[in-house]
Amino acid sequence: MSLLPSGTVTFLFTDIEGSTALLRELGDRYSDVLGRERSILRETLGSAGGQEIDTQGDAFFFSFTRARDAAAGAVAAQRALLEEDWPDGVSVRVRMGLHTGEPSVGDEGYVGLDVVRAARICSSGHGGQILLSETTRALLGGDVPEGSSLRDLAALTLKDVGEERIYQLALDGHEDFAPLKTERNLGPSKADILGEDFDQRVEDFVRRSITTSFAAGTPQAKAKGFWSRFRRR
Repeated sequence: MSLLPSGTVTFLFTDIEGSTALLRELGDRYSDVLGRERSILRETLGSAGGQEIDTQGDAFFFSFTRARDAAAGAVAAQRALLEEDWPDGVSVRVRMGLHTGEPSVGDEGYVGLDVVRAARICSSGHGGQILLSETTRALLGGDVPEGSSLRDLAALTLKDVGEERIYQLALDGHEDFAPLKTERNLGPSKADILGEDFDQRVEDFVRRSITTSFAAGTPQAKAKGFWSRFRRR
């Protein structure tokens, strides 16, 4: 097993939005698209110092020792995905969520709510969007990757993990996004209980993963079903 970053760690989750629709549209060619998407993420996030913790299907889980490296990797990955010439003119839209914490590291990997929070943040977004927790934003300060900017989106209460202010790391010159999928028109200082519309698989994931550990490389037995519960279509 590779040595996992410990202490203060930034987690980055990714997931293709609408991958089932892409599969229907592309048929057998979807495997080539998925392979290219994986290569882009591994190259860009790995070059930024990220360590791949787990992957299943079109979803990834990376960790970084520095929040700035995670942000730079996310921006580089989104740019590469946007610039890729995908077959039949399809768009491969990947949502990303970042959160920084001090997770416990056991014999098999990471344990705790910081992992859950990062996954919740990711699943709140849209394809092509990079979302950050308040902690990650604070660590970045004004030092954001070139060609990007920070936007304060909303105060949310993410179910099972509590209140979080969500920020977007926006690529200059690219699209604006609709309100967060779990947002209920919250004011700047108020939060509401959200997540009732989450797919039941996400709820199952949260309940099971509070004490689940994640290891680098091959997913451990305890992590089986993790991605199927986390991902939302």
